[in-house]
Amino acid sequence: MNELEQAGLARLRDGWISGGAAFELAPAEWKEVAAAASPDEQQRRLLAIAAQALDVALRPAAAKTLKRRPPLPVLAMPTLPERLRPLLRAALKYAAEVRLKTRVAALVASRGFVLHPMDWMAAASDQESPEVYAPWVDWQAGADGEKQSRREQLTAETWDDFYPAARRTALIDLRRTTPALARTLIETKGASEPAEVRLALVELMRFGLGADDVPFLKSLSADRSGKVREMAGRLLARLGEHGNPADGGSEDPTAELAAFIEEGKSGFIRRRTTYAPTKLKSPAQQARRADLFASCYLGDLVARFGKTEPEFIGAWQFGVDDNADRFLVLMVSVSGSDAAVACLADMLVAEGGKLALLVLQLMLRLDGGRKRLLISQILNDAQNLHALNQVEGAEAGWLEWGDLAKGKTLSALRSAVSGDNDVMKRSAEQYLEAIGFLATAATAEKLIGEVVAAGLPPASPSLGLLRINAALAEKPSQSNR
Repeated sequence: MNELEQAGLARLRDGWISGGAAFELAPAEWKEVAAAASPDEQQRRLLAIAAQALDVALRPAAAKTLKRRPPLPVLAMPTLPERLRPLLRAALKYAAEVRLKTRVAALVASRGFVLHPMDWMAAASDQESPEVYAPWVDWQAGADGEKQSRREQLTAETWDDFYPAARRTALIDLRRTTPALARTLIETKGASEPAEVRLALVELMRFGLGADDVPFLKSLSADRSGKVREMAGRLLARLGEHGNPADGGSEDPTAELAAFIEEGKSGFIRRRTTYAPTKLKSPAQQARRADLFASCYLGDLVARFGKTEPEFIGAWQFGVDDNADRFLVLMVSVSGSDAAVACLADMLVAEGGKLALLVLQLMLRLDGGRKRLLISQILNDAQNLHALNQVEGAEAGWLEWGDLAKGKTLSALRSAVSGDNDVMKRSAEQYLEAIGFLATAATAEKLIGEVVAAGLPPASPSLGLLRINAALAEKPSQSNR
């Protein structure tokens, strides 16, 4: 409403308050509506217009930049029952970071439900949310709902009918079931995509990666994007393909990296070969070694020493240089074979302590069983419970009460919540949040009882995820759908 219209309304109001007629005081446009009526009807019509002016007739027009959005897509799982939404909102409120809120959504999805959009919404850039939310991710990105709602199989013909998040989910499914078909789609349809999209598509080749993928990955050595060439090289290295020929020249980075590693012997009777990082003399050498570990491939490095990847890893002297240990683990993570990753993870978990934490760098390459072993190791010794919040890609809802009770974690939590050290209490509350994601419903319920009995207030917000976990004991029934 502009100032003239507001002034007109004010004159009408003053006229009626003083008991007189207000027709002559009305704006010209309003007079046209009432001019042909009797004097009493004129006042009634003006009163009707004035009464609706603020709420209806003079409502500000929408800005031209606003766009009408399509309806929010319906997801493939039922929405969390209304009675559980207060518990859910409490858990989301306590989860301070976006990553932790996504973890709440993942736990709920593992029990067969999705969140109400008023409680939580996946972001347009959210690649970590459960796959069931892919239609919402595309909706947030501005894709129209008509194409998202289609349930066709991804093919070359339907490629453009899928928006990014839905296409990514479909390609991952294809790589797990029919990798050759997915590879053909990435090869034929990805070539015309921008570099950023091509990189994301090639990165999906890690699912179901096999020897049949070698020719296509080698063809990417001519890709116009350096990041795509680098990604293809790493995937080839995982398959045992050498990236850098062993020419041993002065410009050979792998030979330079090998010079930072010292070969030795151990054992009095059976002389076993060992490999350890050399002692460095300057920060410049440390920086150069870090760059070489990041840019070279594990297969090329072990070939310098005439060993297989598992042999080299088994002979590495962990503990000589913590930085070198971490760089080696990262190298294995990005370019080591599956056998090398499994060998390294098993060895580090068996060592325990801070060495076991290095496995966190391998999480994206580990199968579900090894991830559980690492988490169980962390829970058993209870010395590095903070690492629970760094675990990526862990499954929700599998930790049984017996697994939790047999280690030191339960006693550590009881001691922390019953003591008077505020720092330890806050840390324990963060661990409860992490365990609330990993635990089964029965474990969550028992753990709530244990820590409340130890002194944690029953209304503590840190129990939020455990409470929604315990309440989600049952899978959704058909009637919920």
